Amino acid sequence: MERQQEKEFERRLAKHRDELKWLYLELYHGDTQAYEYFEGMLRRAYEERSEDLRQLDRAREQDADWFKGHDLVGMLLYVKAFARTLQGVRKKLDYLEDCGVNYLHLMPLLESPEGRSDGGYAVSDFRKVEPALGTMEDLSALAADCHGRGMSLCLDFVMNHTSEDHEWARRARAGEKEYQDRYFFYDGWEIARRFEETVPQVFPTTAPGNFSWCEEAGKVVMTTFYPYQWDLNYANPVVFNDMTDNMLYLCNQGVDIVRLDAVPYIWKELGTNCRNLPKVHTLVRLMRMACEIVCPGTLLLGEVVMEPSRVVPYFGTVEKPECHLLYNVTTMATIWHTVATKDVALLRHQLGQVFALPGEYTFLNYLRCHDDIGWGLDYDFLENFGQKQVPHKKYLNDYLTGRWYGSPSRGELYNDDPVLGDARLCGTTASLCGVETARRERDRDMLAWALRLDEMLHALIFTLSGIPVLYSGDEILQENDYGYHEDPLKAADSRFLHRGDMDWENAAKRKDPAAPEGDFFARLKRLEALRRAHRVFDGQADVWTLSTGRAGVLGIGRYKDGEKLAALFNFTAEEQTVLLAEEGDFTDLIRGQRQDKTAVTLPAGGFRWLLCDFEKEK
Repeated sequence: MERQQEKEFERRLAKHRDELKWLYLELYHGDTQAYEYFEGMLRRAYEERSEDLRQLDRAREQDADWFKGHDLVGMLLYVKAFARTLQGVRKKLDYLEDCGVNYLHLMPLLESPEGRSDGGYAVSDFRKVEPALGTMEDLSALAADCHGRGMSLCLDFVMNHTSEDHEWARRARAGEKEYQDRYFFYDGWEIARRFEETVPQVFPTTAPGNFSWCEEAGKVVMTTFYPYQWDLNYANPVVFNDMTDNMLYLCNQGVDIVRLDAVPYIWKELGTNCRNLPKVHTLVRLMRMACEIVCPGTLLLGEVVMEPSRVVPYFGTVEKPECHLLYNVTTMATIWHTVATKDVALLRHQLGQVFALPGEYTFLNYLRCHDDIGWGLDYDFLENFGQKQVPHKKYLNDYLTGRWYGSPSRGELYNDDPVLGDARLCGTTASLCGVETARRERDRDMLAWALRLDEMLHALIFTLSGIPVLYSGDEILQENDYGYHEDPLKAADSRFLHRGDMDWENAAKRKDPAAPEGDFFARLKRLEALRRAHRVFDGQADVWTLSTGRAGVLGIGRYKDGEKLAALFNFTAEEQTVLLAEEGDFTDLIRGQRQDKTAVTLPAGGFRWLLCDFEKEK
C-alpha cells in the first residue's frame, strides 16, 4: 500500500477502531482471531478499491450530505425486463437521463437458480452476475458510465440467506459441519418447533413455516422465506466476516448504495420473534463503520418493511449512525389507503409523525416498487373512526382490485390468507389509478381523471423530504402484465403482475404531447424540474401538515430560506375549493399565475404547488 493510501486507511480505521473492536468482540465473545481477520479483510478491500472510486469517496467525505438535497430522483428496475442485459442498460442511459434519473436501483442480478430464486433473492454466488444478464465486468462498466453522468448506482445485498445452491449450502448438505454451522441445522424437529412457537410466518400460504427438511444432510434447516433460501447464522463470526467481504466486493465494482435486504431478520434467538433484535443493530453499525473505513462514498439503504416504530431505529443515532437511507413504507401504504377511502385523516396523521422526525433522517419515497403493498397501517388510529382491521383491509383490497362497485382500479391479491382475513396487493401505479380501465372502456373523462390522480400522487412523493424513486414504466403509464399467468415459473406469484417487460413502443411516445404517455411524461419532467429549482424542497426544510377544512384534501407546508410552499392534494372524485390560511402571497408553480388564497380550486384528483418567495416580496 502506498504511503498516502496507508495514511488514508489508517486515519479512517483509527476513527472507528475502538468502537469497532469493542462491538465485534462483545458480539463474538472475545474472538480476537476472528476480529484480526476482519480488520485485515477491511485493509485488503481498501487496497483493491480503484483510484477513481477512492476519488469519489474523498469528494463525498467532504460533502457528507451529498444525498440529502433536492436534486436526486431514483428509478428502480429489473435488468432483464428493462433492457435484457447490463450492456443493454448501458445503452439506455440516455433514456434514464431523459427521465431525470440520477439514482439507478438495479434489482437483484447476482447468480440465482432459475425457478428457485424468488426474483433473484436466492443468491448462489455473491461474486458472479447471473450469466444471462452479463458479467461482473459489465456491472463495473455500467457503474463507471453512471458515475460519468453523475448517476449513483444502487444494488441489493441479500444478507439474510443464501440459495440452497450456494457453495456453503452444497458443502453443508454434504455433511461438512463447518458449513452447517454457517446456517441453522438441527438433528430433529424439537428446536425448530420451539422456534415456531414465537416466530411469525413470512409467507403463510405460499411458504408456510420457518424450517425445511434437508434430505441429503438428514437434518432440519431454517428457511424463513422459502425452502430454497437458507438462513445464515450471524452468531458465527465467519458468516459476518465473509458476508461483509462480499458486500465490500460489490462496493468495489462501483456500487454507491447497498440495499440491505430483509435486514430486521438477520439475527435469530430462540424464544423471540427473530425480528429487530438488538444484535441486528450491532451488525448494521459494524457494517456502517466497515463502509466508512473502506468506501465512505457508499450509502447503506435498509429494507425495513414494518411499522414506523420499528423502522426509525435503523437510522441509529447521530453519534452512532446505522443506515443512511430507509424506505418510507408506511407512507406508501397509507397513500393507497387514501386513494381507496378518499379520506386524508390517516395520511395526515401518519405524515405528521414523519415530519416530527429529525431532519437528518433521509427516506426513500415511492408509490410502487417490485414488491406487493402490505397494509401495515395505524389501526389504533383507524379504530377511533370505527374502522376494524380485517374488514378495512378487505375494503381496501376490494377497491384496488376493482371488485368494489364503481372502482376504476385494477390490481390483484398477493398471499391471500382467508383464515386471517388478510391479503396484500399487486399492480402498477397506472392500473391502480384507473388508467387501464379508462383505456379499455375508451372513457376520455375517466382517463383525464386517472392521469390527474397519477400525477398528483407523484407530486406528493416529490413534495416529501428525501429521495423520490420511480418504478420503471411508471413514467410512461405502464399497465399490469397479465401474461405472467401463462408462465409456469411465475403464475403462482402475482407480484409478476407489475414486473412486466418495459414497453419500448410506448416509451417512444414520450415525445408526443398528443399521446397519454407523452402528456404524462412531460408532467413528470415538469415536477422534477420545479423540485430541483426551488430550495424549499431541500431535505433540511421545515415541513408540516396544513389544515384544509376538507376531508379529502391533504395539505403540506414547507419552508426553507425564505421560500414557503403550500401543497394541496385532492383525493376525491369531485372538484374541491380550499381556503389557504397561510401568510404570504402565493404563485401557482405549475401554471405560473398568482393564486387567490381565499379560493384555491383543485380539480378532481388534482393538486396545487403554491409558492411564496418572501425574499422577492421585500
